[in-house]
Amino acid sequence: MDQPRPAAPTDEHGYLLSVEEAADRYAAAGHPRTIRAIQKYCRRGDVESQKVETTYGERYLITPASIDRHIAMIIERAQASGRAQPRPDDTVRGSDTPEMVAPEVPHNVREQPRPAMSEFQDRYIELLEKENMFLREQNTVLLERVKETNILTGRLQEMLTPLLGASDRTVGTNEADHATGAQQQG
Repeated sequence: MDQPRPAAPTDEHGYLLSVEEAADRYAAAGHPRTIRAIQKYCRRGDVESQKVETTYGERYLITPASIDRHIAMIIERAQASGRAQPRPDDTVRGSDTPEMVAPEVPHNVREQPRPAMSEFQDRYIELLEKENMFLREQNTVLLERVKETNILTGRLQEMLTPLLGASDRTVGTNEADHATGAQQQG
């Protein structure tokens, strides 16, 4: 017989929250997290979650109680390390420099902007330019070696051509001698 489908859980231990709703809870507690961070918590088992199949792919559903426990653990760790407040994001740190302006982020976007990386990029570009210069020098040396190899191969062919041509004539001459000798004997 068909059994009735159990009612959806409505308590704190039911898998009720989407990743986006969990992000709202973290933000409301003063510890905002990105969607990717919450997905990582689900994969690692930091929060109780279930992966469910939807028409758009797999999603995590999370228990509200596990989110509350995780937030409490974050607060406890922050207090133990001497930090009462969460680390400020890039827009707060960069607010004292007048040339840095935080871009407008729509309210529906939960991802935090990446920090400015111009110093890192400058060092990376310098490293790439040095590597390119080294590879160009190596390419020039390699091309010179290819030219030398071609010259040596050409000279070797010139030296071997008379020898190879003489062996063909010798073979032809020997066959003719055999044919003439066979006619004379017959």
